[in-house]
Amino acid sequence: MAQTAGSLEKTTNLPLRRYRLTLQGIVQGVGFRPFIYRLARTWGIRGEVYNASSGVCIDAEGEAERLESFIREILTRPPRLARISAWQQEELPPKGWLDFKIKTSIAGSEQKVVASPDVALCPDCRREILDPADRHYRYPFTNCTSCGPRFTIIYTLPYDRVRTAMALFPLCSDCAAEYGNPADRRFHAQPVACPSCGPRATLLDNKGQPVAGDWVELAASFLRRGCILAVKGLGGFHLAVDATNNEAVANLRRRKGRPAKPFAVMARDLATVQKYCYVSQEEAGLLLGPAAPIVLLRRRPHTDLAPEVAPGLRSLGVMLPYTPLHLLLLQAGPPLIVMTSANISDLPLIKEEAKALQELAGVADYFLSHNREIVNRCDDSVVAWRLGETHFYRRSRGFVPAALQLDLPDGPDVLAAGSDLKNTFCLLKGREAFLSQHIGDLAPVETQAAWREALERLQVLCDCRPEIIACDLHPGYYSTRLAHELGSNVVGVQHHHAHLASCLAENGVTSPALGLICDGTGYGLDGAVWGGEILLGSYKSFQRLYHLRYVPLPGGDQGARHPWYMAVSYLYHYLGSGAGTTAARELFDRQGPALEIVLQMLNRNFQLVPTSSLGRLFDAVAALCGICLENTYDGQAACALEEAALAAGGAWAGWPPYPFDLTGAEMDPGAMIKAIWQDLQKGVEVPVIAARFHRTLAEMLLQAVLRAASFTGLRGVALSGGVWHNSLLLEEISRELAKRGFTVYRHRLVPPNDGGLSLGQAAVAREIGSG
Repeated sequence: MAQTAGSLEKTTNLPLRRYRLTLQGIVQGVGFRPFIYRLARTWGIRGEVYNASSGVCIDAEGEAERLESFIREILTRPPRLARISAWQQEELPPKGWLDFKIKTSIAGSEQKVVASPDVALCPDCRREILDPADRHYRYPFTNCTSCGPRFTIIYTLPYDRVRTAMALFPLCSDCAAEYGNPADRRFHAQPVACPSCGPRATLLDNKGQPVAGDWVELAASFLRRGCILAVKGLGGFHLAVDATNNEAVANLRRRKGRPAKPFAVMARDLATVQKYCYVSQEEAGLLLGPAAPIVLLRRRPHTDLAPEVAPGLRSLGVMLPYTPLHLLLLQAGPPLIVMTSANISDLPLIKEEAKALQELAGVADYFLSHNREIVNRCDDSVVAWRLGETHFYRRSRGFVPAALQLDLPDGPDVLAAGSDLKNTFCLLKGREAFLSQHIGDLAPVETQAAWREALERLQVLCDCRPEIIACDLHPGYYSTRLAHELGSNVVGVQHHHAHLASCLAENGVTSPALGLICDGTGYGLDGAVWGGEILLGSYKSFQRLYHLRYVPLPGGDQGARHPWYMAVSYLYHYLGSGAGTTAARELFDRQGPALEIVLQMLNRNFQLVPTSSLGRLFDAVAALCGICLENTYDGQAACALEEAALAAGGAWAGWPPYPFDLTGAEMDPGAMIKAIWQDLQKGVEVPVIAARFHRTLAEMLLQAVLRAASFTGLRGVALSGGVWHNSLLLEEISRELAKRGFTVYRHRLVPPNDGGLSLGQAAVAREIGSG
């Protein structure tokens, strides 16, 4: 029903002007129509505003000067959560409007509006939830136009309650009054609810039976007693335990089968975060921002944090309560709790209560659930503050499905399928790129089903009809198969070319640049496993100028899982078969028959794939130093080696690099491997070796880039690939290149790892496929 401001008296007798405006971008679900309504009242404007598939439409009539001021304020001071990506203005003959009203939404065929990401709990709602005198006191689904669920509850656009999971909860009279009151901050807030009419939380035991009593106090007491709690949140279930109870955390690791990967924690408030971590002003801004991601922070020593939360790491992933339910749980329970995604063996994040009870019955002791459907599963985002900018590890909740505005030529719609690990897909429409939420490892069939479901939903929300489908060149990738299932116009994009293009696209670079592309695995044009590359390229094409010298990768995926395989390969390759075998047996004799199998594979050249992967070089050196023999999670050996280098002290960069060679198009670390082996025999401390290893990589990569720049004349360098999560390398290379006058392009909007790969695939495929 249209909301009317009532009749407005004319303020002047000057001639009237009338404009129709259409605003596109994130303009629905962010309080835009109430904002327009109140602004119209302020400036004495008459007309109407409504949501449509094409955006927010405003028909505004008034005296010319006031009308111009009204429009200028819309464009320059929109609501805090709004993002206007485009707008059109059309002058029409005056209609003689008598008032200003909010009109019922109009669905249409042309869709140019973007669904809003979910927004963390705002200070006003937080205050009401904690106020015993307020009707929203302790209500776990309180929200307003400034906060609450958006993407995770929406089926389709325009954004109205009937098209969300809230359609099942009719408004009570009090909520309807707030919803219809232009002076209220819940005016046209679609998920508005209260204890009388909204969703309800329920506490269940691990057999699915309700637990009688106050769910907040009971859940909090279970956490304090060391129990594991499965919590249905905004985009899926989490598993929660008291982060200061080492027995409880160890129990969670054992039940979930997660031996070493660090857990994220949720803190009661910023003061609690500061008790456990060092927090800069910028990091506090990330924690308190509307996206409320997990932020990687440096831990303080000598706290009561359970060592098992993040074993062997100096960093800790921390987030603040971003929903009322989380706030209530943290207020009543322990001030710091582990809050990790509820999934088993890399399966998709669980979002349904029935499935949670079935799959987590052997993990969780109790279930804190609710009856609001999660339409779109969405894992937590993970970021850090690096070199004065946001550095993404995972872009998901709080950011998806907001579009990235790109400086690309317009062209056909593109779907890019992404990679097999840390998967996201990308829909490229016009100059806007819509990256999906984090999907994860595509190997399980359940994750492939989740990929298809997420694609179907995002295509509806951004009205994308792909004419071109992009995928990785690897013929065995699940993402490649998914791409070919969807159509015949499929463009294969080399993995590291996609990394380069992703970094160029988000930095608005349209001319060729050098790319320092370093990661763990990527299918090369020659069938080898690439991962330590210096490329020259643009969206259209690329050349490989330098690469890490090939070394055999024994055992394929098993070689990536067991870093000592690569250590044996490097010893065998650079020390020779005799000395290398002796060294391998000295270091890894406890591996027993498995070691002899690896040595036989190297000796017979059996089932070996050459690799130039820098990630595998990290694996080898970590294993040589004895600090990681098995990667139980992606990048574990590299993280351990970085931690070891940090243990050398703040002057790690002062250690001299090991020797290396640049021969032809190869970066050859052979002399470094020999020197590391000699240092190990001398008893040199591991932190010193790790520090010198990092210094060597930085110097080797820098010298290769300088050579590439000398004959190409290019002064722009893009850094992409998962290796650039290494803070030591990222900062050292960025600093040294900048000192020499290079422009360094880093990822600030998507992760440098494979989570950002689909953006580059889409940019390349449109350039190639429409050329």
